[in-house]
Amino acid sequence: MAGALRIAVVLAFSCLLASSVGAETAAPASSQGQFLTAPVMTTRSGGSATVGGTVIPFKQVVFSAQVPGRVTFIAGAEGYRAAEGEVLVRIDDDDLVAKRRAAVSQIYQAEAALRNSYMQYSRELYSPRVNSLTNMPGMGAPALFDQFFTRGFSSAMGQSNPGLERQADLYGAGVGVDQAQSALTAAQANLEAIDAAMKDYQAVAGFAGIIMAKHVEVGDTVQPGMPLVTYAFVDYLRVEADVPVRLAAGLAEGMLVPTRLDAGGQVDAKVAQIYPVADPGRHTVKVKFDLPLGTPGGPGMYAEVTVPDASVPMQVQTSVPQEALIWRGSLPSVFVLDGGKPSLRIVRVGYPLADGRISVVSGLSGGEVVILNPPASLVSGQ
Repeated sequence: MAGALRIAVVLAFSCLLASSVGAETAAPASSQGQFLTAPVMTTRSGGSATVGGTVIPFKQVVFSAQVPGRVTFIAGAEGYRAAEGEVLVRIDDDDLVAKRRAAVSQIYQAEAALRNSYMQYSRELYSPRVNSLTNMPGMGAPALFDQFFTRGFSSAMGQSNPGLERQADLYGAGVGVDQAQSALTAAQANLEAIDAAMKDYQAVAGFAGIIMAKHVEVGDTVQPGMPLVTYAFVDYLRVEADVPVRLAAGLAEGMLVPTRLDAGGQVDAKVAQIYPVADPGRHTVKVKFDLPLGTPGGPGMYAEVTVPDASVPMQVQTSVPQEALIWRGSLPSVFVLDGGKPSLRIVRVGYPLADGRISVVSGLSGGEVVILNPPASLVSGQ
């Protein structure tokens, strides 16, 4: 009886030991099934090279002083947005304003003289002075006698010619009209010259934009040629890069090229302008690339443009999701499922891609399966 009891105890202990061993071997399999995974993608890319550039405004101007004087007005500080036609900087023009008032007064005088000359011409045309009694000696009957007899005898004897005298008087009145008209034209031209000169005393925005930089302050005295403000249109941005001649040969206007910005990740920029002449010292060609509307960032930022390069062979680029990367120390790494078990791989990452993945320069060959968001307690090989 005691022997049978001993045998039963041994069998129960053996069954308990077997069940505990089975639980330990089944645990890794269940934990592996809970991992979120993603495949390592590979893309083949042609030869390319990266060229550094700078983000610039779509257009930019620097307003300079055209006349000497004192600055009396500045529209705003850096970043001030102005509308088209708005005055950005004004220089003291009190002296020119006084000259303009004098020029307006000369125009009024010339207009009055012109009206008087027209009146004299009309008078000579409809009431000739040659027939006027006020120009003859005598009064009353003697004057009338002179009008009908003395003038008649004088004309008959060839001593006077009333028709010629009337023509001369009419011509003189016409010359007076021409002289008055010329005087008015000269006065108007003087006013126009002053108005044109007054434009040099202010800087007006030719397009909507913002003030990029102020070079003077209110109260400063400026001389011709001194910069006042830098003004730019920044609703559209561009990248300006000096591209080596061998790379510029593979570009064409309208081509889309990958561009990486410090503030906005990677976008596709369009080739907008290729300068026709290369820099003889650096052997580069200036190229401008249009960035998409709404690209974050601003002028002055650093940018990298990837341009085709026929001298570089085809490359295979691997990429992984952002969630697969972990940082232990200063080295990036990923967990790869190798034979159903996680294996830690140290990788060298490149640039963010347009689809949200991260390019991997080395450490992966493509086709592997990586673990997304691996837990901190995960150990390689277990």
